[in-house]
Formats: sequence, structure tokens, C-alpha cells
Amino acid sequence: MKLILAGAGAFGEKHLDGLRKIDGVEVVSLVGRTLEATQKVADKYGVPHVTTDLAEALAQPGVDAAILCTPTQMHAAQAIQCMEAGKHVEVEIPLCDNLADGEAVLKKSQETGLVCMVGHTRRFNPSHQWVKKRIEAGEFTIQSMDVQTFFFRRTNTNAKGEPRSWTDHLLWHHAAHTVDIFQYMTGEDIVDMNVLEGPLHPELGIAMDMSIQMKTAKGQILTLALSFNNDGPFGTFFRYIGDTGTYLARYDDLVTGREEPIDVSAIDVSMNGIELQDREFVAAIREGREPNASVAQVMPCYRALDALERQLMAKR
Repeated sequence: MKLILAGAGAFGEKHLDGLRKIDGVEVVSLVGRTLEATQKVADKYGVPHVTTDLAEALAQPGVDAAILCTPTQMHAAQAIQCMEAGKHVEVEIPLCDNLADGEAVLKKSQETGLVCMVGHTRRFNPSHQWVKKRIEAGEFTIQSMDVQTFFFRRTNTNAKGEPRSWTDHLLWHHAAHTVDIFQYMTGEDIVDMNVLEGPLHPELGIAMDMSIQMKTAKGQILTLALSFNNDGPFGTFFRYIGDTGTYLARYDDLVTGREEPIDVSAIDVSMNGIELQDREFVAAIREGREPNASVAQVMPCYRALDALERQLMAKR
């Protein structure tokens, strides 16, 4: 299977690392903002073609699919461009930064019948898979989730600490991970939600701190705190509080509420959530089926984010 990858930054390299481990997959073109920087990444991973033009990459001989790790503001338009070119597409989280764009991607995927998947990695992390399997087995029911998403990002830098060409967002990007996993784990509709934000950054124009609360029809509660001001350990830390236990998921690590380690090494073929996400994308194409985290499955998350954004706009 021949893939192209657009976005040769920090997350693009994570996908290239994962794709190396999937049999029968070849990345034939790498798309980046500048040729010089993109060529360095291509040389590192043995990708034969580089370009700054997505259309040129899509036109390479035999291309089956694309993975998009480009700036958020490009995701929806580029996903549609890939499908219009007849290619399956996996677009990194978030799918969009406004609901209309997300709905347009969903419509295009329905029209074409192509695999269109969104990078909601938490669905694939072994720690979260372990909790999901307990829920599906009837051994655990979530009563509430308490989640912290903390970064120290007062300047416009990426995960490597390098300057970014675009601005990240707590609501449409980082909250999307948690809102989706809350809906995915509970399987319930959200019946009530609220959001508060701190002052907007004077230069970046985004809220640096945010608090989100949600409630399902069954009364399950999500409490999510997000900050770009946290000077300390960074990442997203999930606490699942349920009827038969409490579990803390820290990326691929899982412990009980008493910090007792839980072995999740046998949950899947890898401990790398990005690799597992890419394996699902490739498998869905090969098997002609809908992938976990398809655009249709994650749209409830983006509809919820839109409702939260409308709350914020009304309060400003």
C-alpha cells in the first residue's frame, strides 16, 4: 500500500515511526512547508519524493491513501482534496476548527465511500483500550471522569519546542481528545455542558486556561481542566471513576486509584498509540470497512465543541 504523508513536523515523524512497523506499507511522498526541512525528514525515513504541494504528492504513481499532519486550519480542506483525488485519508486531530468544515468532510466521505479517519489517538492507547474492554465486558461502569490537559506553551511552539507556523487551541484540539473519549467510553448522549475560559493571550489571541464540564443522559460527569500555563509535567491525565474501581491513564501507562500498576502490554500488538491508530487505518482500507474513529463516529465530539464555543462567544 502506497501512502503519502503531509506535514513533516513533530507529529509527522511520530506517524513515520509507526508506519515503519506496518508490513506492506510504503510512504512514497512527503509534503512539507519548505523543501529543505522536508528533505531532511525524507532522508531520515527513506521517503523517495518530497514536495510542498499536496496535489503533486497525491498524483504520484499508485498512491492509495494520505495521512495529514498539517496545521489544524488546513485539515478539512485537505481531507476533502484527498478524497476528491480518490484517496483514502487519515487526518490528525482535530478534524476542523469550526463545525461547518467538519460536516463538509463527513459529507464528502459519504459521497465517495472512501475511508476517512480522524486521529483520535486515545481510542487506541492500550491504557484506554483496557478500560474500554472492562466496560464492554460489563465489569466497569463510569460514574465520572476527571481529566487534566496541561502544557507550558506561552509562545507559539510545537511539541519539539520549535516555532510553529500556526496557533494551537485548547478547545478545538486538546479538548477534542477528552470530549471524544468521554462519549466513546460512555456511549451516551451529552445532555448538559458548560465551559469557562481565562484571559486571552495578548498576542496569540487564544485562551490559555479553560474548564469544561459535561453530563450524559445517565448522569455521568466529565470534568476537564486545560492549561497552556502549567510549568511542570505536561500531557493529559485521565482519571476514570467507576462502580468497581478507579483507574488513572497516563498515555500508555495505567494504574489503579491507589497507584498500583496495571499491565497493558498484552492489550494490542504495540504500546504505541500512533502506530495502533495507523494500523487501524491501513486495516480498514484493506478490509473495506469503517475504521474506529471514522469521521462519522467522531462528529458528535465536534458538534459538542461547537456548542461549547457558542457558549464562550456569548460570554465574551
